[in-house]
Amino acid sequence: EPSPHLPAPKNVEVYSYNFQSLLRWSPVLVENGSVLYTAQYKTGFRDTWSSMGCAQSPRTRCEFPPEAQRRRWTLVLRVRAELGPLASAWALSPPFVAEANTTLGPPRVNSVSASPDSLLISVSPPFTPEPGDILQYHVSYWENTTDPTEKKLSESKTLVQIGNLKESTLYCFSIRVQLKIYSGHWLQGQQSAPECHRTALS
Repeated sequence: EPSPHLPAPKNVEVYSYNFQSLLRWSPVLVENGSVLYTAQYKTGFRDTWSSMGCAQSPRTRCEFPPEAQRRRWTLVLRVRAELGPLASAWALSPPFVAEANTTLGPPRVNSVSASPDSLLISVSPPFTPEPGDILQYHVSYWENTTDPTEKKLSESKTLVQIGNLKESTLYCFSIRVQLKIYSGHWLQGQQSAPECHRTALS
């Protein structure tokens, strides 16, 4: 029976980055004693709640257990405060679908090799791809001058070549990744920090 004397947690939200997700909320403050929290989740089509592995925990966050890390599931999550024998009402998160609601970080640039007319860039995706994932790398690049013109190219491989460059010239680039998701839309990733490299002298 929820206690009217113990308020439910507020600001319940899912934070998700590169498909690593956690539930977080604002602490419930009481005069004396320490409040503990219990979090649960269920998938959109089930009626039973499952433990997230955070029961009577003092922390105001709870990481998703492996069995809840499915990208396309619609999850509903809830948390309540507990103080001795008292329990608050459950506070629910908005429905969460990782594939639509996660934030994709920038890809990692592993190496850049320069020739006189091109830069060859080796990149890794920001998350571990699943079989069948369709990824695209979008590269913006420009000559490092006072009035640069930005050019763009897209590549589905993790080896990206920027060609038709001038020799012994400084070029800068930034890359982001796109993931094709179930609905046919593309999930846009964040842009990497610009990097500048000089082409070789022929």
